[in-house]
Amino acid sequence: MENPTLTGLLKKVASEFPNRRAISVSGKFDLTHARLQELVEHAASQLLAAGIGPHDTVALTFPNTIEFVVMFLAVIRCRATAAPLNAAYTAEEFEFYLSDSESKLLITAEKPIQSALTAASKLSIPYVTASLPDSAAHISLSSTTTAGKPSCDSVSELVNDPSDVALFLHTSGTTSRPKGVPLTQLNLASSVRNIRSVYKLTESDSTVIVLPLFHVHGLIAGLLSSLTAGAAVTLPAAGRFSASTFWSDMLAYNATWYTAVPTIHQIILDRHANKPEPAYPKLRFIRSCSASLAPSILTRLEKSFGAPVLEAYAMTEASHLMCSNPLPEDGEHKPGSVGIPVGQELAILNENGVVQPNDVSGEVCIRGPNVTKWYKNNPEANKAAFTFGWFHTGDVGFLDSDGYLHLVGRIKELINRGGEKISPIEVDAVLLSHPEIAQAVCFGVPDDKYGEEINCAIIRRKGSSIDKEEVLRFCKKNLAAFKVPKRVFITDTVPKTATGKIQRRIVAEHFLAQISTAKVPKFGA
Repeated sequence: MENPTLTGLLKKVASEFPNRRAISVSGKFDLTHARLQELVEHAASQLLAAGIGPHDTVALTFPNTIEFVVMFLAVIRCRATAAPLNAAYTAEEFEFYLSDSESKLLITAEKPIQSALTAASKLSIPYVTASLPDSAAHISLSSTTTAGKPSCDSVSELVNDPSDVALFLHTSGTTSRPKGVPLTQLNLASSVRNIRSVYKLTESDSTVIVLPLFHVHGLIAGLLSSLTAGAAVTLPAAGRFSASTFWSDMLAYNATWYTAVPTIHQIILDRHANKPEPAYPKLRFIRSCSASLAPSILTRLEKSFGAPVLEAYAMTEASHLMCSNPLPEDGEHKPGSVGIPVGQELAILNENGVVQPNDVSGEVCIRGPNVTKWYKNNPEANKAAFTFGWFHTGDVGFLDSDGYLHLVGRIKELINRGGEKISPIEVDAVLLSHPEIAQAVCFGVPDDKYGEEINCAIIRRKGSSIDKEEVLRFCKKNLAAFKVPKRVFITDTVPKTATGKIQRRIVAEHFLAQISTAKVPKFGA
């Protein structure tokens, strides 16, 4: 393998493409790869002086800003562990994540988040703010607060090791307690190599970051894979996705691709239908990941923007990418499939650890240099996830005769109606094929007769007056009788995580709580 550390890959790119654009803040300034490397080294020196060193954990909570990018890379350059956190957390949530990660320092934006500061103060964790006023300046840290004695005199003395834990994240998961996932320099280097390889990312590519950088999808697939390819990324001026500026940024910065979750793809499609842009960039591909993309949405994206839409499959424990549909020149991309394994082994196992033949469903299991080796301080989760020599994803799926993976659903989200196992993904896809349904999510609810019944929530398209009876008629026409939802909720929104994922247990609790007589299911670990 080429350089087995992420920091090594970035250093190599800075020497190979020193004057190429690495990162832009839309409408403000650009940084080259060489300049980004200088900023990271200088910020790492500041962290060392503040007592941060190998194996320490540093929490970061920012919008999608240049300060986050520089400080994240500076933390891992110090051989420390970066723990990015969602700025929308409550003080109680920050307290849990700061404590569980054993953070030694918290770094925030210049305008700090009060809930984060409250939690850090309660835990006696020092915090600093970081700002970069312009491209000619260095990162300015607000305080000389030290987290301990310097571990060495100079960043140049530090050699990053493939085994260093560089990133610590928590899974959103389908259970009540998030699991802590340590990812090493080797994990990250392996993953960005896989992503660059399957999408053929080069220094000629450019993308706009639309997903939050506290999650692997935006951080690894969008940001780090681009930077290690010598390519360029653009951060929206608002520090987050904005449908109103997305295409103007894509055009201004010559974007060749973008990656997003289905929720954002649908927002982009809706805006295209209601307020089309005068021009669109010519894209090599559009990527979708982190949740199932209905074939009908994939088709609309391809027709609207004239680019192949490549659905992928990823999770935090795999440092993001596991499978992807290939580029058109490399093979077929199949609607409804998440593609073929990329840079790792993948197998479908039954409950006894036996590999299943093609077209037979079982648990999706993986192993490879991108996969985490353990959950932090969670022996029960480790015992369940790491068996038979494989990492068990908790997803049910099957491989077809071409080696493409088709997901059926999460093991804990399959709906067991009187012994019949129903895939909510399948029912979602049927609902989304109706021209008047914009979003749909199916979920299981307790039922005295069948054990579980299927319900669904839908969001109408703009101008639609579709009612529950029409939804049920459509389902009866296109689904086996036992798969037809018993109850339909028509709504304006469905609960989502900060990264745009839909967790069916939360959706179930949300809608059943609206019915006074409902038996709200008790979901837990």
